[in-house]
Amino acid sequence: MARQSPNIIVTGTPGVGKTSHCELLAQSSDLRHLSINQVVKDRGCHEGWDDEYKSWIVDEDKLLDSIEDEVKRGGYIIDWHACDLFPKSWIDLVVVLRTDSTLLYDRLASRGYASEKLEENMDSEIMQVLLEEARGSYDEEIVVELRSNDAEDIEGNVERIETWIKNWRQNQSEATT
Repeated sequence: MARQSPNIIVTGTPGVGKTSHCELLAQSSDLRHLSINQVVKDRGCHEGWDDEYKSWIVDEDKLLDSIEDEVKRGGYIIDWHACDLFPKSWIDLVVVLRTDSTLLYDRLASRGYASEKLEENMDSEIMQVLLEEARGSYDEEIVVELRSNDAEDIEGNVERIETWIKNWRQNQSEATT
């Protein structure tokens, strides 16, 4: 049975505004915000804590098993810094958020990131690692790159995604009639 609501991944380097986008989208649509960081923590989908990076070591198999039934039904905005582990059949749109390097550096530094973690994330953004990961993992037509430098960008991006959701639903409705 076809999903009635799409699944959207909002991805990007830490600090680009993924959670802000997802929270606003969840408020303005009937889609649910699925924070993968929270799922990993709450459902024990990890192999322990990495003291150096101050983050959970994710057990990807356990994570996918944990969310599979929910996500297959549709209606989720998946918020995470990676996207290539989610099966193509689950995903209808991949939004890769990008931020100006100077702004991103300041955001990550204000979070207290250790220099190695900060440098690794900056390199990832500059080298477009997550954008290339998305393009390599999903069909070109469902991957969109959006700028996320300020509140105006976020607002415009959310409106754009809302329009996409409306069009997706209309296309699904037409396909089943």
